[in-house]
Amino acid sequence: MIDEDDFMYDDSGNETSGDDVDFAIDADNGSNRDFSSFDDEYQYEVFSTEEIVQNMVDSIKEVNTVVQIPSTVTRILLNHFNWDKEKLMERFFDGNQDELFRNAKVVNPFKKVRTVKPKFASRAAGNEECEICFTICPSAQMTGLECGHRFCLQCWNEYLTTKIIEEGVGQTIACPAHDCPILVDDQTATALVRDPRVKLKYQHLITNSYVKCNRLLRWCPSPDCSYAIKVTYIDSKPVTCRCGHQFCFSCGENWHDPVRCALLRRWQKKCDDDSETSNWIAANTKECPRCNATIEKDGGCNHMVCKNQNCKADFCWVCLGPWEPHGSSWYNCNRYDEDEAKAARDAQELSRAALQRYLFYYNRYVNHMQSLKFEHKLYAAVKDKMEEMQQHNMSWIEVQFLRKAVDILCRCRQTLMYTYVFAYYLKKTNQSVIFEDNQKDLEGATELLSEYLERDITQENLIDIKQKVQDKYRYCDGRQKVLLRHVHEGYEKDWWQYGD
Repeated sequence: MIDEDDFMYDDSGNETSGDDVDFAIDADNGSNRDFSSFDDEYQYEVFSTEEIVQNMVDSIKEVNTVVQIPSTVTRILLNHFNWDKEKLMERFFDGNQDELFRNAKVVNPFKKVRTVKPKFASRAAGNEECEICFTICPSAQMTGLECGHRFCLQCWNEYLTTKIIEEGVGQTIACPAHDCPILVDDQTATALVRDPRVKLKYQHLITNSYVKCNRLLRWCPSPDCSYAIKVTYIDSKPVTCRCGHQFCFSCGENWHDPVRCALLRRWQKKCDDDSETSNWIAANTKECPRCNATIEKDGGCNHMVCKNQNCKADFCWVCLGPWEPHGSSWYNCNRYDEDEAKAARDAQELSRAALQRYLFYYNRYVNHMQSLKFEHKLYAAVKDKMEEMQQHNMSWIEVQFLRKAVDILCRCRQTLMYTYVFAYYLKKTNQSVIFEDNQKDLEGATELLSEYLERDITQENLIDIKQKVQDKYRYCDGRQKVLLRHVHEGYEKDWWQYGD
């Protein structure tokens, strides 16, 4: 076995970080930890990858002072309990320890396990047969886990490399022996892997698992960001990473007030799946009465010929009956069962109406999303304009109104985008009418503010534009707060009723 004192966490974190972080299990508490400022309502901290690993080590040490077992076994146990220290220690002292270790897939460290007797031993003392490659190796080149299964160093290296690099497995690598569930511990993995790049990948996987398993931690979803957020309790609240990205801690999506996480997931699924394609097909197509192929009418003539080579049915688009008798004077294709006709017509009208309603809200949702992307580009233009204005004897403080205006504009755009998700599912009530009025006011003011900011600001119109921009962004800010306050009050008082 490998001596635990040699085990070190060599690297850490989200793979995008690329950081190389060296510290041992018994490293000192991180004195360089940088705590974020605490929100008045929702407290959280932003951690770098180094701080994440230190936080993991601190958790292991805290548990280890009580349970007194090897550190790498403690990490596997904590991972098994999603890093809930209290739950682990409760099970450790109040439950069946044999069952605890068995469920966590580790050998009980309080019980000595005898090494599995090799199937083959040569006459020369100290040689063993590797059960993977069947090579006879000196015992010094054989090693294994606490379960007693032993393999040659070369096979171990190849096995771990395959698991880590090709399968992306870190915390759940099992013993190579057939039907042995015991997990490979950190000290064994890092000691047996030869390639430094594979070790780095392994450390990434372990740290990533720590964040993903820990319900109080979440990686920042912004691309190329390697920070994580730690909260004191889980809630659908906005958190802001050091990279500047703001998101909902509960679901990881961009902050989506006033719509709640469950409703937003429902909306995203509706937008992503084929349900709307099905609605369109139901509203605009019919099926061939003979072979049931889907047909779209692209002309004024009601005489349809199925293009299916094995069908070629002639039929009427209106009644779906055979086309042949339609030319006879005695035949009138509007003479069909009235109840059946009404049911078909009503079903198609309902499908068409549902699609039109969805497209109404979806188009406005996407429009604000696209406008938000354009408005984010305003920051660059505003920065140039602010520098230009400072060159014309204006102070840095005097030109900050432009940056604040863009901040408020983007915030209002984002709120408006999600109001259409909220409105799509909202049933008509007196309170929903008030919500739509607030939405209308905010939308009108936001469009006007956007128009002001896109105007060319010159020395001649600066005073007039500045006053208009300041008045409008203050109004937008106020209307956004009114809208959100009304929605939140509705949540508290159970005003809102939702449809399908």
